[in-house]
Amino acid sequence: MNGTELTAFDRVKNARHPERPYTLDLLETIFTDFMEIHGDRRYSDDPAIVCGFARLGDQDVCIIGQQKGRDTKQRQHRNFAMPKPEGYRKALRVMRLAEKFGRPIVTFIDTPGAYPGIDAEERGQAEAIAFNLREMASMRVPIIAVVLGEGGSGGALAIGVADRILMMENSVYSVISPEGCAAILWKDAGKADLAADSLKLTAPSLLKFGLIDEIVPEPDLWEIKSEPETVAAGSEDGDENDNRYAAIAAALRKMIASNLKDLQTRTPDQIVRERFQKFRRMGKWEQLTEKATGMP
Repeated sequence: MNGTELTAFDRVKNARHPERPYTLDLLETIFTDFMEIHGDRRYSDDPAIVCGFARLGDQDVCIIGQQKGRDTKQRQHRNFAMPKPEGYRKALRVMRLAEKFGRPIVTFIDTPGAYPGIDAEERGQAEAIAFNLREMASMRVPIIAVVLGEGGSGGALAIGVADRILMMENSVYSVISPEGCAAILWKDAGKADLAADSLKLTAPSLLKFGLIDEIVPEPDLWEIKSEPETVAAGSEDGDENDNRYAAIAAALRKMIASNLKDLQTRTPDQIVRERFQKFRRMGKWEQLTEKATGMP
């Protein structure tokens, strides 16, 4: 299927496809010398978020990424890439280290949303997300966010307040899933395709609205199946995916390096000011007068 023929919900299914590249698939190809950091120093570690430091060429950078799993065991371990409060607090701890030592931050977004369980709520899930939003807005180092697959709600935005937002060609970024939106608006999750079109959650739509900065091209589509199976390592399909991952990693490496080079020409004060202005420009609205609407 040609990319121009895809509906919004087709792209949602592509964004969720289990053969798409995840953070760890690209990390070792884009960066070198990665050293992972664990734990939030308050409760525990959260495998749904991977954090650490690496090198991009001769540049030291901070890496934060949401990580899905390939098989059932991995998915359970990573909690289906739905972070808990300790995950967001771990991410913030590492971002503060990056700011302290003047390291740019690169985040990889790929989550259906923050974990909504009772235990997460008891430990302050909403507070952890809100705190990250506030702190990232004032970080005095460059921040680049990349939407790899699903960018779901506050769970994605908690590591997405960035100076540059890059988005994979067949990824999605939205305040709610199409199924959740359809269930609320029409009491029917089966109308997810209609909701997906209305949400304008695809990369072309978001670029048009100025909510993202660049689209990362993908070499080919992952085949859309109702119940896609995980490809075995070493199979022909697995080799094909390795080639796709390498092509995506090469494009991402170039785009991240280019944006970092541009951002590093700015002072810390300029970075914070421009980031603030970037998000202030989002969500413009107009209030029509009675004369304009023709209504009392």
